[in-house]
Amino acid sequence: MTEMVGLVREQAGVPAIDGAAFRECDVTVLAEAYVQAKPFPHIALDGLFPTEVLDKIREEIAAISVDPEKDFYSTFQKRRISDFDRLPPTARQLVADLNSADFLSFLERLTGIEGLIPDPYLEGGGIHQIGRGGFLKIHTDFNYHSGLKLHRRLNLLLYLNRNWDAAWGGALELWNADVSQRVASYLPEFNRMILFSTTDTSYHGHPDPLTCPDDVRRNSIALYYYTADRPASEVRFSKSTMTNYQPRPEEGFEQGKFHYWLNQMEIRVPLVRRLMTFARNLRRRSS
Repeated sequence: MTEMVGLVREQAGVPAIDGAAFRECDVTVLAEAYVQAKPFPHIALDGLFPTEVLDKIREEIAAISVDPEKDFYSTFQKRRISDFDRLPPTARQLVADLNSADFLSFLERLTGIEGLIPDPYLEGGGIHQIGRGGFLKIHTDFNYHSGLKLHRRLNLLLYLNRNWDAAWGGALELWNADVSQRVASYLPEFNRMILFSTTDTSYHGHPDPLTCPDDVRRNSIALYYYTADRPASEVRFSKSTMTNYQPRPEEGFEQGKFHYWLNQMEIRVPLVRRLMTFARNLRRRSS
């Protein structure tokens, strides 16, 4: 990946991706590795960005409060900022450039997915953070952006963790289509970008509680990319806006059995999904 190092430059003191570097790079070998990867198309790229840029983002994240999400049977100690305007400045610039035409072209050549569209609203994306004891169970993501009316096709995860100890856990695990076997695993190491195709069988997560020190966080930037349509072969659940959490072998969701059952009903039965969406919207309007 030596030809891809140094893709961020200073523009009036603000880091920005050098689009020319992306346009000129040869991704032939990477594209072949991506499509052949198991259990589903993916690739991990190390050292893609200058360290000083990501270190600046690390400093910015450490200086702000990241919003906590609700602890659930499927997630614990997760925090997230998905409002683009609330991102700290260097992170905001980098996100904007990762959504640029030059970078989209690079992703299209790498993945073979044409017509990629970024999400200016960062639905579910942005800055992700999980602390000691936290986890994210194995899952597939929502496959449809109801606001943009687009199909989700790619996940991009960029890790910001200096000196991450493997003993702390937190590796991104990729599982096969029936969640019977872990096939690949990647530690969330500094300057590692993982890209993978988002389908109804692209199961992933870091399901075991982190054992990092109390003052350490597992930090990442998450971005998702969309297209106007998608191959029918990728679809199990039509236009689902739900995250599909699944237990690993010998793992149960006893603490959240009812919520898990309801989640599965919403994903699999469009009528139930519409009724639950209506009920949630009604509750929000009345609150």
